[in-house]
Amino acid sequence: MSGKDTGYLNMELLRFTTAGSVDDGKSTLIGRLLYDSKAIFEDQMEAIERASARLGGEQVNLALLTDGLRAEREQGITIDVAYRYFATPKRKFIIADTPGHLQYTRNMVTGASTANAAIILIDARHGVLEQTRRHAYIASLLQIPHLIICVNKMDLVGYKQEVFEQISSDFDAVASKLSVKDVRFVPISALEGDNVVTRSEKMAWYQGPTLLYILENIHIGSDINRDDFRFPVQYVIRPQSKDWPDYRGYAGRVASGVVAVGDKVLVLPSGFTSSVKSIDLYKDSLQRAFAPQSLTITLEDDIDISRGDMIIKEVNGIPPRVEQNIDMMICWFNEKPMVPGGKYGLKHTTTEVRCVVKDVQYKMDINKLDKEFNDLTVRMNDIARISLRTTKPIFIDAYKTNRMTGSVILIDEGTNETVAAGMIL
Repeated sequence: MSGKDTGYLNMELLRFTTAGSVDDGKSTLIGRLLYDSKAIFEDQMEAIERASARLGGEQVNLALLTDGLRAEREQGITIDVAYRYFATPKRKFIIADTPGHLQYTRNMVTGASTANAAIILIDARHGVLEQTRRHAYIASLLQIPHLIICVNKMDLVGYKQEVFEQISSDFDAVASKLSVKDVRFVPISALEGDNVVTRSEKMAWYQGPTLLYILENIHIGSDINRDDFRFPVQYVIRPQSKDWPDYRGYAGRVASGVVAVGDKVLVLPSGFTSSVKSIDLYKDSLQRAFAPQSLTITLEDDIDISRGDMIIKEVNGIPPRVEQNIDMMICWFNEKPMVPGGKYGLKHTTTEVRCVVKDVQYKMDINKLDKEFNDLTVRMNDIARISLRTTKPIFIDAYKTNRMTGSVILIDEGTNETVAAGMIL
């Protein structure tokens, strides 16, 4: 493999999601990003041109690059989460184009759950709406570290600086009530391409970077928890072959932190300690590993470890909480309402246990950012704070400090459907 290829494989990956009200131009913006960054193949472009002509458009409709379902194209809205991949010389990207409608809140939560950054679009003609506050709240709830507020359709308000500044001020007032670390504002026209990939001559008053420049240069190295080592064991590897007669490795994905050969480690729930003997990645051996690498660890001592156990460092960092009674915020995905006192399956990292819903403390009115205490029936797309009890202790962190070990999903045991996503408080 050439040095150029190796460099490409080692390029940093940024996952980002888009959100906004209906017709704010999310799909058009993504189409513009892909088009202007030369990430569209000729046959894709020809297909979009044919589809645009069939729909009677006067110009190429770049939104069709992401609105893949027939219903989306016919209605001009985004329904499902559409994932798109592209790369520039500086970075690789995975985009999750998520719906803006209230009834698709669960789709937005799904698409945004792994994002490093969120692009929230605001129509320059309409300003900050209830949907804008809802999307900002969900981004805050999911602990997305970076928000990029794109004030779109600046071409329809004469590219006026005062419009952009007023919307930026209004959104700052919303962000001040939320747990948002990094907020940036960009005035754009996705349709015309202003400030998306290239700077706009029509908005000389804006001295900041373009959207693509922000995406290429935003610092995400510190977004992952590097302090608290968490290694949920997914599988125990015992080849029992001539080459590895005594090999016993523990395979999984590093959820957070860093580990090195020789580090003292503690195994949960047994409490036994040992040292890292080797870190294996297929046929290679590493001296050091970090999140989110998937690999195999061997230990100096022969300890009974199985799927669902967790390996952490004996010293350094904060240990996870070992809990059965857990408070969390959930987004309900299922058409059947949540049953208070109901029993569900719970999946946390590599652990699967049963649980019972003890209490619904409140629901969130995510349009007004208020707590609702009167109606506690949790229906599809509702976000609520609940308490539950698991059949056995699990090893958890708060979602705000560790998105991997602070998240769970709830499963209907009768249908095996995923009914909720939870963020541990």
